[in-house]
Amino acid sequence: MGKTPSPPPHPTIEETVRTLPDQPGVYQYFDRNGRLLYVGKAKSLTNRVKSYWRFTPEFRPNPALGPRITKMLYEAVRLDYLLAPTEADALILENSLIKQLKPRYNILLRDDKTYPYIYIDRSETFPRFELTRRVIRGRAIRYFGPFPSGGRALLDALYEVFPLVQKKSGLNGGKACLFHQIGKCPAPCEGKITPEAYGAIVDEATEAILKRSGLIRRLKERMLKLAQQERFEEAARLRDQIEQIDGLRIHSDIDLATTDDLDVFAIETGDKRGVVVRMFLRHGRIISSAHSFFTLAELFDLSSAYKQALLDFYTADVPTVPRTILVADPLEEAEEIATTLSQRVARPIRLLTPQRGARKRLTQIARTNAAELLRTQPATEAIEEQIAALFRLDTPPMRIEIFDNSHMMGEATVGAMVVWDHGRWDKGSYRRYTLEARDEYAQMHEMLTRRIARFAEAPPPDLWLIDGGETLRRLALTLLNDAGVTLDVVAIAKEKLDTKAHRAKGAARDLLYTETGTLALQPSDARLQWCQRLRDEAHRFAVTFHRNKKRRHDTRVALLEQKGIGPATVKKLLDYFGTFGAIAEASPEELASVVGKKMADRLHMTHKMEDFNIKKWNFRRP
Repeated sequence: MGKTPSPPPHPTIEETVRTLPDQPGVYQYFDRNGRLLYVGKAKSLTNRVKSYWRFTPEFRPNPALGPRITKMLYEAVRLDYLLAPTEADALILENSLIKQLKPRYNILLRDDKTYPYIYIDRSETFPRFELTRRVIRGRAIRYFGPFPSGGRALLDALYEVFPLVQKKSGLNGGKACLFHQIGKCPAPCEGKITPEAYGAIVDEATEAILKRSGLIRRLKERMLKLAQQERFEEAARLRDQIEQIDGLRIHSDIDLATTDDLDVFAIETGDKRGVVVRMFLRHGRIISSAHSFFTLAELFDLSSAYKQALLDFYTADVPTVPRTILVADPLEEAEEIATTLSQRVARPIRLLTPQRGARKRLTQIARTNAAELLRTQPATEAIEEQIAALFRLDTPPMRIEIFDNSHMMGEATVGAMVVWDHGRWDKGSYRRYTLEARDEYAQMHEMLTRRIARFAEAPPPDLWLIDGGETLRRLALTLLNDAGVTLDVVAIAKEKLDTKAHRAKGAARDLLYTETGTLALQPSDARLQWCQRLRDEAHRFAVTFHRNKKRRHDTRVALLEQKGIGPATVKKLLDYFGTFGAIAEASPEELASVVGKKMADRLHMTHKMEDFNIKKWNFRRP
């Protein structure tokens, strides 16, 4: 047989540059190992990319470029591009690729959370204030926010201070409840208040959301009264509420003399990191603010940072977007970004960099607060820098995802991912995985594949730490390479000894498996202890999920045994169908093919009795 023909070689960068079309699109530079270095977008691919190069007397980087861009171009050996219908489409594609693929030279801002809003539906006779992170349909919906933190405390304070309907169920008729007896609900269920009188209370509460000084004053009065009554736990709860509400906004004495809604963005950078500050003004008042730190990329560009911050924050699911967004620095692509945002939210959006007046002072306040955050919140990079040197990483790993799985004899197989972000646990990003695979390798394959599939909505971190050996580390790298993602991977596992007894007695050391080889650090080494701390948290999270799942599994089996269905039959069904849910959904014919008609009839009757109903297992008791 003849040899399999080798794939045609990639064209050189020069060949690609000379044939680029005069169309909008996205271009990508790769190094000799196939790793993505940089993603950029262009209104005209041929004009933009050619600006990087000089063609005579030889093909080389443009000498007018900065040293970092020149360094990237010398590392690049391949140039790919993707066409887009419009420049706005190219802008969205560029941002999506940066989030998914994490190119080495692009900045990656990670604060893509959706902030909660307080909303109320005034079309209801007795409306209630609620929290939401998505758009609620309705013509009479009014939103307040966003509230990056303290939104729940503000909502609770409204129901603490104002006599509002405390529970939705209170609107279904019936008798007045305990809340009415203690003066916290006007009891519309018994007709003790008219819609007009209740509307006046809602108006007062609405004003308190916007002008929170009065709300805080009333909370303090109630807190002091509780303290005088020696109800210290309740007083402490109100104290915490007050602190959270007071910390919602950046304080300023600027009088805008307007009722405008504005969002303000400012970015400041230090030596190794930067910070994005967002301020939210509603009806001319700063109602809340937020900030997030990021690690500087080798090719940091301020306009690109603003672009990513804006595109990530204003998604189609944001409940409300002001017509005017202020940015502290001029942007090269302000018009294109504004057009893209307008299309997303289906209303015209203006992106402005004010040069004078109250709006200019607002951007200065945001910038001042950003600089203060960089000064007063020191980077927790001491150990991360040591880790970067140990593992020979390009940058300190400030955000790390750690993976582990857990099972018992193949039962209740689960996986877990925990996240360490800038010196603390990001528990909102923790994830649990119910796994179908039977062996450890396949389980890790399943878990990592599912995580990679979410890179578009939750960007990759700086480092993966796998609880396992070199085999699992190489598995992770293979999956990442197949997805075109550049991401460092390290594994941690006990060394293999002759007998398990040595491992059980603690004689085995933890080994670190890296791209440069296996590291056996001393137990007292702070770098090893740091990795162990991350691994142990993932293990704790996985084992907790496994135990809960195993407990539910055992409860199901016990209930089935009461129906005359033994463990052997249950095992046979699980081996075939995989989960209790799949068994519950199986037809009598499918069940009969596995355990026979008699047992299938018994199972089908059990299913009708809802002993298999997954949604009700959490509420049933054996």
